[in-house]
Formats: sequence, C-alpha cells, structure tokens
Amino acid sequence: MAKPNRAAMIKDEAKKSVLLLPAVILLACFFIVPIILTVYYSFTNMALTGANAKNFQFVGVQNYVKMLTDPNTWVSIKNTLLFLVGSLVGQSVIGFVIAYLMKNKAKAFRSVVGPCILVGWVMPEIVVSLCCLAFFDMSGTMNSILGLVHIKPVEWLYAHPMLTVVIANVWHGAAFSMMNFQSALDNVSGDIEEAARVDGANRFQTLIRIIVPCIKDTIATNTMLNTLSTLGVFGLIWALTGGGPGSSTTTLAIYMYNAGMKNFQLGQGTAIGMLLLVVGAVCSVIYTKLMKTDD
Repeated sequence: MAKPNRAAMIKDEAKKSVLLLPAVILLACFFIVPIILTVYYSFTNMALTGANAKNFQFVGVQNYVKMLTDPNTWVSIKNTLLFLVGSLVGQSVIGFVIAYLMKNKAKAFRSVVGPCILVGWVMPEIVVSLCCLAFFDMSGTMNSILGLVHIKPVEWLYAHPMLTVVIANVWHGAAFSMMNFQSALDNVSGDIEEAARVDGANRFQTLIRIIVPCIKDTIATNTMLNTLSTLGVFGLIWALTGGGPGSSTTTLAIYMYNAGMKNFQLGQGTAIGMLLLVVGAVCSVIYTKLMKTDD
C-alpha cells in the first residue's frame, strides 16, 4: 500500500511543478537571465558606439579596478549614503507621524487627508522635480516664506543641493511609508494601549514601549523597501541638479548613467551598476539582522 501512495504523491508534485513552470520561465527570462548578462557585461569593454559596440571583449576585472581607483566613485558612494540616510529618516519619520496622527480618526477625515498626501507619491519623478524647482527657485515659495520673516533669499540648488534633493525625495516618498505604518497601526489592538494607560504609562511611553515594538516587522520592511527604491532614484536628481553643482549630488545611479550613456562605456557603467546592487544587498542583510525577531 505504501508504494501506490508514494507514486500518487510524486504525481501530484509533478502536476504542481507543471503549473509553476510558466512562472519559472517568466522569472528566468525577465530576472535571472538579465542578472547573469549584467554580471558578464561588467567584465567586458562593451561600448555604446565604436568598434567595441559590436565586437566587445572580455577584460576581466579591469572595469572594477578602474572604478575603485577613480576618486569620483568614492564621491558618488558618499553622496549616495547621504541621500539614502536623509531620505530614509525623513520618509520614515514623517510617514509614521502622519499615520499615528490619523490613527483612530473618523473615516471621513482619513478619506480626505489620505488622498491629499498620496498626491506627491503618485506623481512621476519628473513632475515632482518641476514642482520642487518652482518651490526652491529664487523667486519661489520657499524664499517667499523666508521673506516674510526678513531672511534673505537662498539659492537652494547651488548653496544646499543635497538638502534640496533629499527634501524633494522625502516629499515624494513619505506617503508610501504613511500607508505602511497606517496599515500596521490599525492592527495594533486598542486594548493593549488602554491597559498601558491604566498601568500609568503616558502617551509617549505607550508609543515607544508598546506601539513601536508591535510594528517592528513593518518598520523593517518599510526601511528595506525605501532603501531599494531610494538607491535607484535617478530622474528626480537628474531633473533637479543633473548631479551638480560639480559632483555634489552625483549618486551611484547618476554616476552609472554618466559612465554608460554619456561616456558610452556600457561595460564600465554596468560595473558601477553591480556596485549599486552590492550596496543594496548589504543594506538588506544589515536590516534583516538588526530587525530579526526571536521565534
């Protein structure tokens, strides 16, 4: 009796595998194969124009040596980390504060406030850039506000370019964090908060000791997703500053574009893309370790 049962189980597993086959094929075609090709091209001298565009050759680690010995690489890494940390802190804090303030509010209130905040997130990066250009222009809204308190206008895009692009990205992405935290906060039982208040905890203690630990997994997931999306931000920075002035806002994404598309060195640009991938992977591993919960 054991043999027929085992044969039936194998048959069922085979049927399940067949059903999964289309998804596996799509995953291989649009994810696994491009990654393999990207890794391979990073070890070649492939170019966008010229002889190397058609007959590129394997050059080993030459692209990586050139990248790691180029001072611009380290400037780009520093700018990327500044942009990443500033965006993560801004998006997470603002998103959480908005979600927390909207907790337990009337449905009518949330249905009005929520969409207003989501407007910035659903906008394409280029539209966000144009809005921020108008906001931070010498005659824009920000300087008009400063003028009301008798502060001289500031050339934001030249005097504080990194701060400007960080603020723009925070405005663009804070709504995503708000949605994540709002969903998590709605699942925190009100009985737990009430019990903490009965035990003498004030609102701040309840927030830090009760609510935050309850949404720890959401914080980790939100941080990881925001990290990966922020590392890939290109259009927003390109439209606002083009990576300048000088190289003050040249992140790895901008640096990769300059090497691959402006300088036509696709192999070199792909190598920089691999560096960007490594940075994202390292950040993901760190977040997973830090936010790991005990079973």
